[in-house]
Amino acid sequence: MTESTTAEADGFESWLRARVPERGLRPKGAAVLEVLLTQPRRVSYSSAAEAAELAGVNVATVSRTAQTLGFSGWSDLQQELRARFLSSLSAPEVAAAQRTEGDLGAASLRRDLESLAVLTRRLEESQIRTVAEAMARARRILIVAHGSYVAIGTALAHNVRLAGYDATVVHDADLANAVSRIGPDDVLVAISFWRLYQNTVTAAEEAHARGARVFVLSDAASPALVATAEEVLLIPAEGAAFFPSLTPGLAVAQAIVAQLSTVDPKRTRRSIEAAEEQWSRFGLMHRQPRRG
Repeated sequence: MTESTTAEADGFESWLRARVPERGLRPKGAAVLEVLLTQPRRVSYSSAAEAAELAGVNVATVSRTAQTLGFSGWSDLQQELRARFLSSLSAPEVAAAQRTEGDLGAASLRRDLESLAVLTRRLEESQIRTVAEAMARARRILIVAHGSYVAIGTALAHNVRLAGYDATVVHDADLANAVSRIGPDDVLVAISFWRLYQNTVTAAEEAHARGARVFVLSDAASPALVATAEEVLLIPAEGAAFFPSLTPGLAVAQAIVAQLSTVDPKRTRRSIEAAEEQWSRFGLMHRQPRRG
């Protein structure tokens, strides 16, 4: 798929129309779809009742249309619609598009709480287990992250290593060299939110072509990544200002590692005990734990 074709596939219209069933939509459902296509900015921040008013239908029709398009309801459809809408904007445009009332600091905390609630409803436990079990079986784990998302990748890699498994977070110039060594016994975790990094797409494509298992942590199911990934974990990442939130992504990273620690508890315990011993030898901690 060429870059221009990929961009078109990621666009609002192609994405939404691809979700319409072969039998099509009934007239009222088509009216909802038309509003989604023509007024993405507005409906990205509208309630189901407001979307219904724009389409000239009732709220039940909005919910049914969302389900027909493959979502559990309006809130899930809106979440991905907003992620795709925001990914099309520059940083100043993102700030302008936000509808934030009052203090931005407090608004950021509220947004994170809302996103975590959405994440709890949306993310399936089986997805977390699949990623964790794949990591446990992998020869090594390559975690790809860029920009501020390196923070999520670094936290994930650090804790995966503590759990007793070989994990490395890579980005920028190191990425090409790391991907050149990936193989069928490896796992690649691609982490990207808001505007998708091309390097992340390329790494996922190469890893998939080389037989590695690929997993994606993102706020939108980009066709460029879906085509290569075994699982796409959809994670809200909208912030309250210029910056996408890292909080939900970090929460999922923690969930993956928590699950990983249960796959081979003895291995994880040995790894953590060995790390604790080295922390003591290097004198890293201000206070040393009591020896039991």
